[in-house]
Amino acid sequence: MKLFIVTGASRGMGAAIAAQLLGEASHTVVCISRHENASLAAAAKQSGATCEQWTADLAVPIAVAARLQARLAGFGATAFTHASLINNAAMLTTIGGLEGCSDEELSAAMRVGLEAPLLLTAAFLRATSAWPGERRVLNISSGLGRRAMAGQATYCATKAGMDHMTRAVALDQALLGNGAKVVSLAPGVIDTDMQVQLRGADAAGFPEQAAFVRLKESGQLTSSVEAAARVVAWLERADFGSVPVADVRDA
Repeated sequence: MKLFIVTGASRGMGAAIAAQLLGEASHTVVCISRHENASLAAAAKQSGATCEQWTADLAVPIAVAARLQARLAGFGATAFTHASLINNAAMLTTIGGLEGCSDEELSAAMRVGLEAPLLLTAAFLRATSAWPGERRVLNISSGLGRRAMAGQATYCATKAGMDHMTRAVALDQALLGNGAKVVSLAPGVIDTDMQVQLRGADAAGFPEQAAFVRLKESGQLTSSVEAAARVVAWLERADFGSVPVADVRDA
């Protein structure tokens, strides 16, 4: 029996990851996003897997983390042989210079992209610390956490923070007898709603707009389904956690 928690699971790669995990009857998948996805419930019904869909706003992460910790405590330490948290949710701000974004959207993006993963990871580690099974945390990062890009300072900041948080948590967990394995993974360039936003941005405030258009036109974007398969394959690797900050293209 395996447990998976996936944030941002209602659409895009998050939905594709959840759908793939729901293909096994022995899996329980907790999906956390602002909206439910009917196709995930249908997938669970077809395979016999268990699917919980929580409608929650990760821009208000303390309540979500508390709910997760309580739910995990309710399962009991021996309910699952394996438990994984996949922090996938992210949020783009208005594309362009930081000064063109409202304080409200900047705060929300930081909460969704960095504060929520940190709090959910803490809740997951607390609640499962006595579980004898294997525990893994997979943070979905981006190449933009490792390379700055004009027009998306907030997104770059959240992903860079996620990478370094992962490095530190991995060091903490390595000190424990049964510590969790933790990885921050860049999934490649994926054809999602985020890509649509980037391609449609005003080039005057976003110098790399043309580059994103070329990625689409030249067929270099990975589909959400293909990207999800690569992410799940990484999660299942025997050496998961040996490198805390990774990129699927390095496999």
